[in-house]
Parts: sequence; C-alpha cells; structure tokens
Amino acid sequence: MKVLVTGGAGFIGRWTVDRLLKDGHQVWVLDDLSNGRKENLDDLKKQKNFMQFITGDIKDRRILNHLFTKKFDICYHLAASINVQDSIDHPEVTFNNDVVGTFHVLEQCRKNNVKLVFMSTCMVYERAWSAEGINETNPVKPASPYAGSKLAAENMVMSYFHAYNLPVTVIRPFNTYGPYQKTGGEGGVVAIFLKNKLADKSLQIYGDGKQTRDLLYVEDCARFIIESGYSDKTNGEIINAGLGSDISINDLAKLAAGDEDRIEHITHIHPQSEIPKLLCDYSKAKNLLGWEPKYSLEEGVQKTEEWIKSTNLI
Repeated sequence: MKVLVTGGAGFIGRWTVDRLLKDGHQVWVLDDLSNGRKENLDDLKKQKNFMQFITGDIKDRRILNHLFTKKFDICYHLAASINVQDSIDHPEVTFNNDVVGTFHVLEQCRKNNVKLVFMSTCMVYERAWSAEGINETNPVKPASPYAGSKLAAENMVMSYFHAYNLPVTVIRPFNTYGPYQKTGGEGGVVAIFLKNKLADKSLQIYGDGKQTRDLLYVEDCARFIIESGYSDKTNGEIINAGLGSDISINDLAKLAAGDEDRIEHITHIHPQSEIPKLLCDYSKAKNLLGWEPKYSLEEGVQKTEEWIKSTNLI
C-alpha cells in the first residue's frame, strides 16, 4: 500500500514507519520537526520503500494538496502538540495543531477517500475506577487543553465516518515509552528517569508519586497503530491499547533507579491536570485485532536503558 504518516519523525512515528516498511509498504512522512527529529529516520530513509520525507505543517493546505496527489491507501495521523504542561501554558498552539490541523488532514482524506487512523490519547479519560481498568465506554474528563483538543479532534474524525462514510479509526494508546523517546523535559517519565539514573542525578517526582500509569512499550504500540489501519473491523471504532497493568510513579522510579535514596518529590507544576489512576482494558483491541502486548514493563525498561546507553544521551 501507499501510506502517509504525519508526525513520522517523532518517537512513536519513527517506530510506526519502521513497522510499515517491514510490512512492505511504500511510506511517505510529513513532519514539521517541532517535536520530531530528522535523525530518528536516518536508518529508515535508506530503504527502497521509504519514498519521501517532507518537512511541513499539517495546517499548510498547499503541502497537503500536493501530498495527497500520491493517492494514499491509509493515512496514520500522529502529528500533534503532545505536551500536557505546554498545552496549559499555550492552549492556542495545541488547539491549532491538534484540532485545526486534524481538520485539514481529514478534509484531504475525505476528498481522496483515504482511510484515516487518528492517534488520540488515554489522557481524555477521567480515571480508572475498577480493577479491570478503563475501557472505551468509560467517562471522559479532559483535564488539560491537550486532552480537550484531542477529544474535539476525535469528534470531528468520527463525524466524517457518520456524515461521509469515510473509513476512520480513533486509537487511544496509554503511556508509551521506549527507544527514540526524548530524555529531556518533553520526554516521557521512563526515559527521563533512566537518563537521570545513568547520569547519577536524582529522580524527581511531581506530587506524592502515588499516581499510577499503564506503560506500553513502543514496539507494541506501533504494531497496534498499524494493525488498526489494516482491518476494516476498526472503521468507526475507538480503541484502547495498553499493558493492562499499572504502576505508581514511586514504584516506577524504584524500578528505574534500583535505589530509593535517589528519589526526590517536588511540587507539581499543574496538579489540576493530573489523573490519579490510569489502567488500560485492551479487550476490544484483542477482540477486534487479536492484538495484545508482547513486552513486559521490565523488558521494555531494560531495552530503553540499553538504547540510552548506546546513544550517549547521558
């Protein structure tokens, strides 16, 4: 197939492109590099089915008009402003990228009859109330402009399914981590903890650290993303993916550092956006796609630490 990945130079985007190439598809990548890095794609660009990398913005209609002349079969729309704290400080930027940008991509998919897989987030949910975790019917509670923008975009995506019969799928991966994730302020908690451990620094935790997260290894996430696009069963559906078990940030820090004395609790910058318990029920993904995670948290953390060591990011 001919496939477009928006945000393909990002952390999850890079792994999605990698998987699509391994499956034999022709892949185009659009990324404005506000969050992604060209270097993430260095080893993938050499492959014959990597067709083109375009530095550009999903809000630029001219670029999108030109790109969609390629007659794609699927568009995996991963491009977005993804930082919760930034969205609270600069909500307009997040709204324009995540809602307006998604609208422009949607319009191109409608005009060219291209299936769209829209990357949303578990942050739209309120919290996990039961031991079974959060399923797709759980209540939503956008506690940040990031979550609000993703929900608004989800609704636009689903409206195109109902109004135009456009094949669309909304996916809500839980907290994803692994190699190629940034290890600085915009990175994920696992990558930041591991980098600080390797650099002999303290591991800082916002608040009391009792908040829990369901952590999904990035290769499992990429497999979920692309398989959501392959199947017609997913059209018009919202689907979760996660590990199916959660861990407190305190326990995650202990796992990463192996030393409780390195942990330091600091005042939360935006406590109003904190979700106290995130635990995924991925049974819908399992039923529709036969998908389930292959990597345990311990395996994923070890692979991520090995990658950080190999890249001299410390």
